[in-house]
Amino acid sequence: MGEEIDKGATESRRVTRLIRLPEVQHRVGLGRSTIYRWMAEGKFPKPVQLGGYSVAWAEDEVEAWITTRLK
Repeated sequence: MGEEIDKGATESRRVTRLIRLPEVQHRVGLGRSTIYRWMAEGKFPKPVQLGGYSVAWAEDEVEAWITTRLK
């Protein structure tokens, strides 16, 4: 008899891509100041700290924000 296969282990995992500020600006059509102001107001996703002063946004969070704005 063969071993049972765990379906959870065989499903492909989605890798979250991190994108930097210039790409975020390009995708959403907003300037740096607006993005940071809206983050402070809770209107835009917050970035993750990469180390030092480097930050990046989770691509799927930015895409979800764009989708909600289009509705």
